[in-house]
Amino acid sequence: MEWFSTEVLALVLTAATVGVVHTLLGPDHYLPFVALSRSKRWTLRRTLAVTGACGIGHVAGSIVLGALGIALGSGLAGIIRIESIRGDIAAWLMLTLGLVYLAWGLKQAARGQVHAHPHVHADGSIHTHQHDHRSAHLHLHGQGANRVAPWALFIVFALGPCEALIPILMYPAAQHNYAAVALVAAVFAVATLATMLVIVALGCVGATRLRFGRMDRYAHALAGGAISLCAIGMLIGL
Repeated sequence: MEWFSTEVLALVLTAATVGVVHTLLGPDHYLPFVALSRSKRWTLRRTLAVTGACGIGHVAGSIVLGALGIALGSGLAGIIRIESIRGDIAAWLMLTLGLVYLAWGLKQAARGQVHAHPHVHADGSIHTHQHDHRSAHLHLHGQGANRVAPWALFIVFALGPCEALIPILMYPAAQHNYAAVALVAAVFAVATLATMLVIVALGCVGATRLRFGRMDRYAHALAGGAISLCAIGMLIGL
């Protein structure tokens, strides 16, 4: 196989198509970012920066694993088995992140529930006032959550495999066409990242137009629920 031929062109087109399709069919590639952006009120720039970093970690992990497998002469089945284990670990980590964030969000929602307290004055008059507890000790915790969430997502995505990439890489590798291997990996990475960024951007624009009214205090809990559902989908193979 020449370093660039009709076969390589077919592989490149396949890599681009698979990169786009596997991202579109996997809500875990974009829904967590949209949900967190909406609940934490991240700017679009910050959301896309976090998405891009996680996407790079996601693709790079599989490329590095594939490169090591090729260098060590590992078979396709062995690499896919390792990818499967990585996928299970990533899914369980994402489920843990989602459930923890769901519980934290429900706690914040309870703090945000408005309730009344009666007050009796010396002259016998009684009045009530309404308030919530969102202002109590939330500023520091909110900053901590904003720092932890992106790193937690990055770890999950760095461990998350791109199973569809490995078979495409192995074909030119079997022909010792390592330039084609690099080209296919680069095209797949660009297609995956571009698709993630476009969908997240569109999702964020749409999410900013949603108005939940009093239910808005459940934004964090809903984000945690969305992340948990994505993780469950990964675990059951959806």
